[in-house]
Amino acid sequence: MNRLAPDRADARFIRRVLISIVIIGVTAALLRAGNLLILAFGSILGAIVIHAMAELYARHLRASPKLSLGLGMATVLGLIAFLVWLFGVQFRQQVNELVTALPGLIDQLATYLSQSPVGAKIVDAVRQAYAGSKVATDIGGLVAGAGELILNCLLLLIGALFFAADPGVYQRGFLYLIPRSKRPAVEDALYDVGSTLKLWLRSSLILMTTMGVLIGIGLWISGVPSAAALGLLAGLSEFIPYIGPTAAMIPALGLAATVGTGPLIGTLVTYALVRLIQTNFITPYVQARVISIPPAITVFAIIGIGVIFGVFGLFFSAALLVVIFTLVRSLYLREVLGEDMPATDHETMLDKALTPSDSQESQD
Repeated sequence: MNRLAPDRADARFIRRVLISIVIIGVTAALLRAGNLLILAFGSILGAIVIHAMAELYARHLRASPKLSLGLGMATVLGLIAFLVWLFGVQFRQQVNELVTALPGLIDQLATYLSQSPVGAKIVDAVRQAYAGSKVATDIGGLVAGAGELILNCLLLLIGALFFAADPGVYQRGFLYLIPRSKRPAVEDALYDVGSTLKLWLRSSLILMTTMGVLIGIGLWISGVPSAAALGLLAGLSEFIPYIGPTAAMIPALGLAATVGTGPLIGTLVTYALVRLIQTNFITPYVQARVISIPPAITVFAIIGIGVIFGVFGLFFSAALLVVIFTLVRSLYLREVLGEDMPATDHETMLDKALTPSDSQESQD
């Protein structure tokens, strides 16, 4: 009598334990490779931007798909070259002045806040939280190794071009990993994510442009040095909602304080008015068709993503939040709970993803 031989229940328990170990191991490996995952996600965002440009060319110029895709890639590369020219040539002196003055401005702000007991506690808390965060480590690494930053940007750009060249290969490959009965639901969710991200990127571009132009004009009127560079920085910071514009306001306040009380007050008024206009007029109109995420969830989710993935994750945190929110709506609310959530209209890829044996069976 083999009393120690595993029965059917034991085998089921062992199988579940092994599956749990595999899931934990894969999760730990993904967390260890966080920067690589963020770069891959950034490449997917870049591919979505390229295809959005290609759709514009195909719609307005009636160009062929290949020509539209090539024009979309050329447009994105041209925009990147334009930003490099702005920072490296046009605003080079202003950017150098800003980078040189930033550490001293932060120290001056900390000294000013430390004059009161409450301000001193806030400064100490911020320093301790920042010193022990992954963002601080990543920023230190970026400062120490600018070459690594450039390499990561190149990898992101090359990945975006590859993803944009033939996205169907990667979509079908991912669908192969899903059980056959679940593929339609997952495919609908993927198209929901792509459609929502495309709309979100368009709305973000509008918000970034309006933010940068309004802030730049306001700072120029207030007499703040490097107004154009600060406006460009404010526009780019809008890619990280709430946290980005707040961080971009600090160097503007510091530079304004070096000039006088008038520019400092003008800077505060500028940021207050622009934020009021953005929040109450531009943002509701632009994002009405995209996705509505409560501000509290947005702020804490962005902070959490930054803590887990560092500065690269912080930069793409808003887009990651949009993806998570869309997947919860598409997979959990619609497919699991049965809520009436509309799906994005699309041509199915499941028929294209048939294996040769499946195709032969269908012919028979």
